Formats: sequence, structure tokens, C-alpha cells
Amino acid sequence: MSDSPTQELLFLYELEELLKSRKEEMPKGSYTTSLFQEGVEKVIQKVGEEAVEVLIASMSDQEEEIIYETADLIYHLTVLLVQKGIPLDRIAAELKSRSR
Repeated sequence: MSDSPTQELLFLYELEELLKSRKEEMPKGSYTTSLFQEGVEKVIQKVGEEAVEVLIASMSDQEEEIIYETADLIYHLTVLLVQKGIPLDRIAAELKSRSR
């Protein structure tokens, strides 16, 4: 049985918590740790690269590639938000306010 869409989306909060713990603990060998160590400029660069990759995948209309690249983009955006101390709840609240 697959998870409901709500459960799948709640994983983003689990990801956010994992990234916060990586930022705090900085375990060796972790890709996330390397991003935090390289600084915000590196994370911003990765967000830009992943955004371009989503656009390129979308142009080729390959669904699996779009999903893969979008996941990379969301991961790197979440790293950036954690680095800046902006919780996902704030983003969700902003999106919700726009739907009224």
C-alpha cells in the first residue's frame, strides 16, 4: 500500500529535520555537511544548477527526469532554507496566503 499524498508531503518536514541535524552535527562524509561547510554561495549555486536542470528536463518532456531533477531542486532549496534559518512552515504559510 502506498502512502497518501499527505504522508508523502509530510516527508518534506522530515527532510528539513534531517538537514537541521546535519547542520548541527556535521557528520563526516555527508554530502549535506559538505554543502554547509562550503557556505551559502555554494548552496545558491547548486539551487541555480538544479533549477536549470529541471527546465532542461521539462523541455525534453521526460517525466522521470523531471521528477528526479525536481527532487534535487527541492533538496537543495531546503538546504538553503535551513542554512538561512527559514522553516518550511513559513513557505507553506506564504503559499497558503496566495490561494485566498
